[in-house]
Amino acid sequence: MSLLTVIHVALSLIGIAAGFLVIFQMIGGKTLGGLNAIFLVTTILTSVTGFFFPITKLTPGLVIGSISIVLLAIAVFALYSKKLAGGWRAAYVVTAVIAQFFNVLVLVVQSFRKIPALHAHAPTDDAPIVKICQLGALILCIALGIFAAKNFKAAAS
Repeated sequence: MSLLTVIHVALSLIGIAAGFLVIFQMIGGKTLGGLNAIFLVTTILTSVTGFFFPITKLTPGLVIGSISIVLLAIAVFALYSKKLAGGWRAAYVVTAVIAQFFNVLVLVVQSFRKIPALHAHAPTDDAPIVKICQLGALILCIALGIFAAKNFKAAAS
């Protein structure tokens, strides 16, 4: 494995772990602290480092990375410039949760590609088990996002 791959994967895993903890903070109506900065920085760096791989054509990962950077720019603006005032609080929750979902989505695909035990059950990205895991990640993130938006907003009032 190249150093770039190790750094990219480490940033991604830290971002995913921090992202879920931040979402649970929002669900609990807690104030966002340093863990939130870790989530944002590692998730942004995950997307950025993804562009340094020697890729010769447009891939779903590049598209997801590009969209994620835009979403994270909105999240950073909502948090640091707008201080989550008014509708910016909801904008932050939505963009942060979607960025988290994108990270998990890529984790699912890459896990089935790179982990031999998983790859044996799903040799292609179109395998039903991959799609089921992606759908599960989507449902989980939608549910967590709804609870986060409801509870984080209530905590701010």
